[in-house]
Amino acid sequence: MGLLSGVAVVLLLLLHSTQSVYIQYQGFKVQLESVKKLSDLEGLQMTHSSKSPQPAVCYHPGLPLDLRPICASQEAASIFNTLRHIAMDDCELCVNVACTGCF
Repeated sequence: MGLLSGVAVVLLLLLHSTQSVYIQYQGFKVQLESVKKLSDLEGLQMTHSSKSPQPAVCYHPGLPLDLRPICASQEAASIFNTLRHIAMDDCELCVNVACTGCF
């Protein structure tokens, strides 16, 4: 029975690690980890030479795939700003109603 218990623990750990916390905001559903990566990318102080209304981070090749559709929105800068604030509000604990998939 010890081997069976060990397998069950490993399966539970794998299940927990594959569960992602998502933030849903203005029709976009993005992973919390992606929003944390967004904050890291914006910390690099990127600049983009075009006169585009999109935030500079939209041109960064490291921008997570689930955040890229936001760049097509006229409100991209505002949405990114709100997502960062939601992510800081204990999203992993589901304190914010925009967060799903947490325990």
